[in-house]
Amino acid sequence: MSRARRQILGACLGAFLLLLLYRYNRTNDDILPSTTPHAAPEVILNFKINPKYLWRKIPVRYPVTEVQPLPVTLPQTLPKVQSAEFKSRLNLDRQTTRQSAAKEALERCWKSYQSLAWGADELAPLSGSSKNMLGGWGATLIDNLDTLWIMGMHDEFKKAVAAVANIKFEDAQSLEINTHDVNIHLLGGLLAAFDLSADQKLLEKSIELGDMLYVAFDTPNRMPIIHWNANKAAHREEQLAEENVLGAELGSFILEFTRLSQITGDPKYFDAAQRVMELFDKQQDATKLAGLWPVSVNAKEELFNDDTFTLGAEASSLYTSLPRAYALLGGKVPMYRKMYENATLTAGGYNVFRPMHPEGKDVLLSGTVQVAMTENGNSQTHLESQMQYRSCFAGGMFALGGALLNIPTHQEIAHKLVDGCIWAHRVVPLGIMPEAFDVVPCASQTNCPWSEWLWKQEVWKKANSLEPEPNPTLNVDNFIKEHRLPKGFIGISDIAYNLRPEAIESIFTLYRISGREDLLDAAWDMFQAMQSATQTKNGNAAIVAVTDEGSELTLKDSMDSMWMSQTLKYFYLMFSSPGLISLDEFVFNAGGHPLKRPKAS
Repeated sequence: MSRARRQILGACLGAFLLLLLYRYNRTNDDILPSTTPHAAPEVILNFKINPKYLWRKIPVRYPVTEVQPLPVTLPQTLPKVQSAEFKSRLNLDRQTTRQSAAKEALERCWKSYQSLAWGADELAPLSGSSKNMLGGWGATLIDNLDTLWIMGMHDEFKKAVAAVANIKFEDAQSLEINTHDVNIHLLGGLLAAFDLSADQKLLEKSIELGDMLYVAFDTPNRMPIIHWNANKAAHREEQLAEENVLGAELGSFILEFTRLSQITGDPKYFDAAQRVMELFDKQQDATKLAGLWPVSVNAKEELFNDDTFTLGAEASSLYTSLPRAYALLGGKVPMYRKMYENATLTAGGYNVFRPMHPEGKDVLLSGTVQVAMTENGNSQTHLESQMQYRSCFAGGMFALGGALLNIPTHQEIAHKLVDGCIWAHRVVPLGIMPEAFDVVPCASQTNCPWSEWLWKQEVWKKANSLEPEPNPTLNVDNFIKEHRLPKGFIGISDIAYNLRPEAIESIFTLYRISGREDLLDAAWDMFQAMQSATQTKNGNAAIVAVTDEGSELTLKDSMDSMWMSQTLKYFYLMFSSPGLISLDEFVFNAGGHPLKRPKAS
């Protein structure tokens, strides 16, 4: 070969290598591949991913050196979690009537959304207007795709899919979006609807949205930005992980990102979420309450030194994802079992408590623990015996985790936690538990007789703690009457009800796992109370104060998408055949979306 020809070939090879290097730095996808083979995708894509899609062509500032692959072996056979027998004492007609009532409630709401707020994030049911709270991408529309499919509303489903196919995730109406909410409601909704229908238009939108969320992980330590300015990101402006963010928001991507990687065979999504969860795993025993993670964390500096620990509003989606991730990954990533066991061991000893019950019943609730350092450097814990509505998720978490991991004591805890939430609904005259209330914690888990005197004494203390100057002459009986405190409640710090699903979610989960018959009636009572209090001309509306009744009852002009996508969906499934969305075949994400579990060998 002549010298000139060798020079030409060398120049071509150099240019080719430069092109490869350019493409590596240019696109979001061209990160260094893992040395381990990727898991085979579950489906064959019948569309081509657009390389010019905005979120795919943004340069990666902080690429990973090696992508963690999904487990490539088939999942192990995990224990069956659904009860083997359901011997319902309800006759078929009665059960069908209840199921139909849940579906009719959703049909009314969906019809109003179609006519008054189609394509918007949320319907305002009192004014008949629309709201955009989550990027303006149609949160209610996407959030309820799987609900429509599950309830057999296939014509409505097709119309919704056609609308979703035209959504442009390149355009955000909000300056700042919450990537956690987008992930659990929108990406989770798209993936669940695809898992149920196999409609590849939904998979295409899932990949588009997954690629957008993936850009939020492009930070120096690969921790995602939760309050993310998508417009700045689109213009390639650098953003950093936040110094103060809810731990649950940071650690709640694993289910959706794992499922997207399982379906597509692209491990980058799993890799991104797994890196975050490995940080949580590393920090679990180093926090001020070892086993649990604090409410707030510093994602930028990877600091977990806050002193507030709860299973409630600020943390529920993190803890509930642990046994579900273990199941979704087929038991092949044992760290999720360890994280769940350690977290529940601590929560069971510090956060879960028995309240003093007027009838002496043995129920459990979950509170918040504050950790303070004493002068001699030791830690001191204090339980705030305030129960939040969102803490009702814990009953379902213990039920599922106990069944998956063969921990019988967790089943016992699950029954008592669910009974605690049922009690909190029943004692309120409206039949609906408030968003947050305080009770008297028992000194002993085994023996806790009711004391009228102690209850009223604690009501007096609580009432005076809220005032600048204590009132020694406060008439406790009048206070209880004026504030409509049910017997056992010493205060109601948030008297609203925002159409939340956590209570029925746990009742449904425990029923599917235990087959406990009385839960059917408890769920039906709850459904009737909610329908009676919240139904409006254009759907259902949140309640300002559950302590009000009759003509005093006031509603908010709000119908969050979770009312249909979670609350009504769980009621419908509660009264359906146990084979519909079996817990042995699906795991629900924090947004109530069923994601298909890979089949075991």
